[in-house]
Amino acid sequence: MTAKCVMVLGTTSGAGKSWLTTALCRYYQRQGLKVAPFKAQNMSNNARVVASENGQGEIGSAQYFQALAARAVPDVRMNPLLLKPEHDTHSQVVLMGQVSEPLSRMDWRGRSNHVWPVIAQALDDLRAENDVVVIEGAGSPAEINLSSSDIVNMRVALHAQAACLLVTDIDRGGAFAHLYGTWALLPENERALIKGFVLNKFRGDAGLLAPAPQMLQDLTGIPTVATLPMWWQHGLPEEDGVFDMTPTLGTGVSSLPPEGALTARGGPAPLTQVCIVAYPRISNLDEYQPLKNVPGVRLQWVRSPGEISSLKPTDWIILPGSKNTSGDLAWLRSQGLDAAVARHAGQGGAVMGICGGLQMLGEALIDPHGVDGNAPGLGLLPLVTVFEADKTVRHTQTRFSAQMTAQGIAAATTSGYVDAPSATRPVAALAAHDPWSVLAGVEVSGYEIHHGQTQPHAAMQAAGDVALEVLAGGLGWQNPAGNVLGLYLHGLFEDPAALQALFGARFNKPVPTLDSVFDGLADFIEQHFESGALQALLKPN
Repeated sequence: MTAKCVMVLGTTSGAGKSWLTTALCRYYQRQGLKVAPFKAQNMSNNARVVASENGQGEIGSAQYFQALAARAVPDVRMNPLLLKPEHDTHSQVVLMGQVSEPLSRMDWRGRSNHVWPVIAQALDDLRAENDVVVIEGAGSPAEINLSSSDIVNMRVALHAQAACLLVTDIDRGGAFAHLYGTWALLPENERALIKGFVLNKFRGDAGLLAPAPQMLQDLTGIPTVATLPMWWQHGLPEEDGVFDMTPTLGTGVSSLPPEGALTARGGPAPLTQVCIVAYPRISNLDEYQPLKNVPGVRLQWVRSPGEISSLKPTDWIILPGSKNTSGDLAWLRSQGLDAAVARHAGQGGAVMGICGGLQMLGEALIDPHGVDGNAPGLGLLPLVTVFEADKTVRHTQTRFSAQMTAQGIAAATTSGYVDAPSATRPVAALAAHDPWSVLAGVEVSGYEIHHGQTQPHAAMQAAGDVALEVLAGGLGWQNPAGNVLGLYLHGLFEDPAALQALFGARFNKPVPTLDSVFDGLADFIEQHFESGALQALLKPN
């Protein structure tokens, strides 16, 4: 088979390419078609571990979610080139799932010629195995300063002879100029591939748009095939950056009103506030999106001590992953957040660290290979992390220890797991609310992407100050008080069993999952696209 290709282009970054591509993947899959996503080059520190010829490798999270929406097995061909920014002018280059140091050192324009044959082959292979390939572009296809080195927009569209949708963010203003200007800057053979314009994030009466869509069609010959209403909480992680800095409460509503209005509409009162520390080099932040979909959970991204000063012990602080753990740890200290996190932990408050966050919770970061940098840790777990030159990248299926119950922790404490004081680590009494005990014995799956390996601090262990290993192989550690948990396992909140264990008992019903989000996206575009427009994209050019 040779798949028909449908491509989503945008007039700007943030226009809505990623979520629309995801919606199309589920829409076409529900038509009984075999579907795969594709994005030639992605720039993001949000990555997932998938199958590759060399075992396992990394792709951008957006393509991972798009594959799940298509009910396809994610693999590296769906995002053959991933750029992971490490500094403002440097990125780690991941080609077909594997880090390439030579490409990471190469000039960007020179790199394009080297990687294009690999990109084209990956796309051709997916086309040979599927009925439809839904392709996502990047930025704008009309960035004329970059067009000679393009490997992600119109070069891909021409190679696949894709039927292209051009989407714009009408909420920013100037949408018709953006659409017309993008079209006008493209050469004629590229214009011919654009089959429809999409107005995204519209608020108000769509009838007021007339006669602009028809005027635009008169100028370009291209119809506006959809006007999509503003939809803040569609449930899909945003591809880039913190999805919003406004505290939100999971309610299933499709907009983001002020907090008071939310309560007035009958939304549930927050049972748990989850504060995620948003340091500068945060990575894999999109794995927390499912928390926004859980009723009764109030999610907030924090960057100052004042934002977490009033937390209750039952509220959570999460230290997420980092692309530069030692640098983000220094930033954390400069903001005074280290003391605020320690204070919350010392009062028995729930603290979780994931990947780089786990490393921060320990006593020290040791970097013999110059990978990340040396630094003292926060001292909330008696652990030491040593960075290694080789990166660990793998899928992981594991089970939490049964000792994560109050009885198990108490038994471990009397057996020598003593929460002894240290110079930096506050002592917390046994947490009465057992924040993580509901995970005891739960089997979970996720992924690892890290350079460091973390083990108990030898001297502290000899003195009886020992962390509980709650995931085998050094993947998870807990303090004996039970309130501080560190994990190397990414994707905990994307695992249905973990979500149900953490939140399901409160509501006596299933917690919303990503699969329900994908169906909601498909329903949305089916409702708002012009009748027949999505099927027309599959017709021969």
